Amino acid sequence: MGIIVGYYSTKFGELWDKSLFDLVEEAINGVIKQTQIEKKQIDVIFFANMLAGVLENNLHSASKIAEIIGLNIPVFRVEAACASGGVAFHLAENYIANHQNKTALVIGAEKMTDYSPEQVTAALSAAASGEEQEAGLTFPGLYALIAQVYLNKYHYNEENLAYVSFKNHYHGTLNEKAHFQKKLTLEQILKSPYVAYPLKVLDSSPISDGAAALIITNNQQIIKKTKHQVKIIASEVATDTISLKERKFLDRLLATSLAAEKAFKKSKIKKKDIQVAEIHDCFSIAELLAMEDLGFWPKGRAGTKIKELSTMIGKGNNLFVNTSGGLKAAGHPVGATGVKQIGEIYLQLTKQAGKRQVKKAKYGLAHNVGGSGGTAVVTILGG
Repeated sequence: MGIIVGYYSTKFGELWDKSLFDLVEEAINGVIKQTQIEKKQIDVIFFANMLAGVLENNLHSASKIAEIIGLNIPVFRVEAACASGGVAFHLAENYIANHQNKTALVIGAEKMTDYSPEQVTAALSAAASGEEQEAGLTFPGLYALIAQVYLNKYHYNEENLAYVSFKNHYHGTLNEKAHFQKKLTLEQILKSPYVAYPLKVLDSSPISDGAAALIITNNQQIIKKTKHQVKIIASEVATDTISLKERKFLDRLLATSLAAEKAFKKSKIKKKDIQVAEIHDCFSIAELLAMEDLGFWPKGRAGTKIKELSTMIGKGNNLFVNTSGGLKAAGHPVGATGVKQIGEIYLQLTKQAGKRQVKKAKYGLAHNVGGSGGTAVVTILGG
């Protein structure tokens, strides 16, 4: 079992003056300084990135990271669409679990705003099936189809979706590194333009730049010297078909349910024990599905439960969701997102979350999704 001993994130947003590897270097230096270890104590690096090969014509990023850090150690680039960060963390945890006295650095980074929306949309669409791409379906279109099925089946409307953005933008105001730090009203969300019916601009996560890094170790010397530590209780991955048309259900993401089932079984804790969760809200419908698929809310009830604001800081009292602002407000530099989610749970459990700190948080969960649900990672931290 690995221990997380350090976390650092750059600001997320439109970072015009920084390149992808400027962000990577900031994250590396930041987490090493925060942890107060020496670079030479790092044994392996896992780098999560989706788009550098498509947008920047750069696929040998592992060697560039070795150049930045100045070490001749193994560096692995991990790509699993928007779940790249979660999968990189999963692989790092497995590496640590199978090697004694080792330390892994997990980095997630993405540079997206230097390119046109058309270029970025086309690049992101590479995570959909070939048939979906040929039909002209982008991810807003795919999630819009899922949203239509869900809303129709359970008799909800666009207002139920809007409460997700309302909550997460409030949380974003408490996070100094969030892409957006402005409250939204329900009226503003509901009046924003449609991207793909019923999803609107303010139902959708933004195109962002950013990087995040974690250090995992089972090296007892490092563990004894570090101040803030969190145990990795479970990290599980599941997959599903890449095409929506091949799925039995469109009102759930099966990969999430399967990964959650495995993670809770391994962790031996109950869902009610989770006090804080970072959930993959690439679109507002995604958070509603996840709350049900993870088992926090009964199937078909998320549309009603979200309006109670029971997962919002200052309103709820048991489970708080997307305290970072989620993908919606904190931003979504796709390779960095899964690492940031786990990092937010680390901050919460070590009482370093500042204005958004959840009191007495003992266990937390991070949920990272690739594509329209083709990959899901569920990570549980505690102790």
